[in-house]
Amino acid sequence: MVILPAIDIKDGNCVRLFRGDYATAEKVADDYLETALSFERAGAEWIHMVDLDGAKAGRPVNSKIYADVAEKTDLKVEVGGGIRNIETVDEYLKMGISRVILGSAALKNPRLVRESVEKFGSEKIAIGIDALNGMVAAEGWLEASDVNYIDLAIEMISCGVKYFIFTDISKDGTLSGVNAEQLRALRDGTEGRCDIIASGGVRTMEDIIICKEMGLYGTICGKSIYSGNLDLAEAVRYANQGD
Repeated sequence: MVILPAIDIKDGNCVRLFRGDYATAEKVADDYLETALSFERAGAEWIHMVDLDGAKAGRPVNSKIYADVAEKTDLKVEVGGGIRNIETVDEYLKMGISRVILGSAALKNPRLVRESVEKFGSEKIAIGIDALNGMVAAEGWLEASDVNYIDLAIEMISCGVKYFIFTDISKDGTLSGVNAEQLRALRDGTEGRCDIIASGGVRTMEDIIICKEMGLYGTICGKSIYSGNLDLAEAVRYANQGD
């Protein structure tokens, strides 16, 4: 299993939100590059980064930061937030980003998803499914929908998608534990046809163990690392066992 430490960027700062509420943004680190390098030293191979300003604006805002991390570390970078067209996907991949996350676009523009997978390959595209009470949210979690998260995943699989990042918004930034029930339902509902990355609520090694035993592809860790509840190096070591 892959452990993906997270850096969310708002106004150029490394922040964490509580349940996706921008008003709760809390600065968690002084320097994004040094933070990324510390993740690398702990053994991480991937980093999960989100352009919170971009998610709200509907266009990339903090691209230089992600390019910096891709260029100046050995980490594989996956980026989401504000990616609404194939030109932006292309620009990110050309600057060395390893995987681009489409979120709102999956809900509103499935054609973009299909074209992106066809042009760049399924290894380069992930779909971010962010849900509240099982229903998908969009536009930086500011818009609700009546689309069930499993139904959206099944539709995206038909577009050629391989990777899904599932976030239970009610858990995000709360340190209250992953939503194992919804993750298991997503795994079972997609019948093993995709690789699932858990996001939201990770608190301790117990959550890492739950995700690995469930057979998930990856787990994103944010606040748990910054708060000291989770030792990243220990999580990486455990996740790599048997792989």
